Amino acid sequence: MLTCDSLDTALPPILDAVTSADAPGRVPGVVAAVTDRESTRFASAAGVQSLSTGTPMMTDTVLAMFSTTKAVAGTSVLQCVEEDLVDLDAPASTYVPELGAVAVIDGFDPAGQPVLRAPKRPITTRMLLLHTAGFGYPFFDETYHRLAAEHGLVSPIAATRAALQAPLLFDPGDGWSYGTNIDWAGRVVEAVRGKRLGEVMAERIFAPLGMHDTAFTMTAEMAGRRASIHQRGSDGALEPLDDMVLPQDPEQHMGGHGLYSTVGDYAKFLRMWLNDGDGPGGRVLRPETVQAAVLDGLGGRKITAFRAVEPEYTNPAEFFPGQSKSWAYTFMVNDEQAPTGRPAGALGWAGLANLYYWIDRTNGVAGIWGTQILPFADAVSFGGYLDFETAVYRTLVG
Repeated sequence: MLTCDSLDTALPPILDAVTSADAPGRVPGVVAAVTDRESTRFASAAGVQSLSTGTPMMTDTVLAMFSTTKAVAGTSVLQCVEEDLVDLDAPASTYVPELGAVAVIDGFDPAGQPVLRAPKRPITTRMLLLHTAGFGYPFFDETYHRLAAEHGLVSPIAATRAALQAPLLFDPGDGWSYGTNIDWAGRVVEAVRGKRLGEVMAERIFAPLGMHDTAFTMTAEMAGRRASIHQRGSDGALEPLDDMVLPQDPEQHMGGHGLYSTVGDYAKFLRMWLNDGDGPGGRVLRPETVQAAVLDGLGGRKITAFRAVEPEYTNPAEFFPGQSKSWAYTFMVNDEQAPTGRPAGALGWAGLANLYYWIDRTNGVAGIWGTQILPFADAVSFGGYLDFETAVYRTLVG
């Protein structure tokens, strides 16, 4: 049985170990939480928000959430599906006409120019949610990296409409590629709701879940609690990037990475998925929507490991190497029991600055680990997270 006392004994030493000044390759600061279906059972912080200020990391420290944003945007899409505003299998250009003009890139000609052609079929919103539409990220993909370096492809971090103007890596539905798919899905939501994505989230997700510290644009009070992103160099040393902040008046609310939040707020979001879409202030999703959304949607296709094309942003990365992983509506699904104890069929994902979470609907437990370090898949932070999750399962079955 999961109890606060047992978690309070088992988990703090893991946070302390990775943030200790004596730890090789230490993490500046970490916040972590565990929730069951009823409430947050554990929340703690260790270390500092920035190595340049020494301000202690707190449980309400505000973090750049990066790709943990995707599940929230996916929830907004599913709400639109419930209201018959979006047909997952209709061309997504029905809602966002620009998607009808996206081309497929078939490499580069001898002069170095992109070779583009029309896709064989239209992109659907289902494909956007499953990352089978064909969009990528430059830090994971050589073609996008070359487009950025040689042809001015705008980084998604810019949070502009221009940042989404990239070709497809393959015909829609023919592969799996992690990228700006969910940013486009967020634009589908904006089109059918007639509001910015952040407004939709605030009304339909954050309010019923009591998530008061989550937004694309931080309030002044939130900004005062923000942790700095740190860059780890090749020598293992950390440099605080105190001025690195995602655009605070973004042209485009990026459903793929743009939210700021706290671990406490995100635990409320995870708890909603444990509770079949229910929240303390009202229902966010119907139970049948949740039950369908957590299933493998790839039809036998499996997700792949990530390459480190831009090493300042990511290390080579893979969850549970050697095990089968599929994809649901904005979550990874582990098809086998993970070494941590996470059962087959559980959900999880991550954010670029080394944030990690899982959702185990079978046992009614979920957790999140939040740090602010680049590149992704930092050995110390990711290793600490795996120790954290493993300790939760040892407590659960102990």
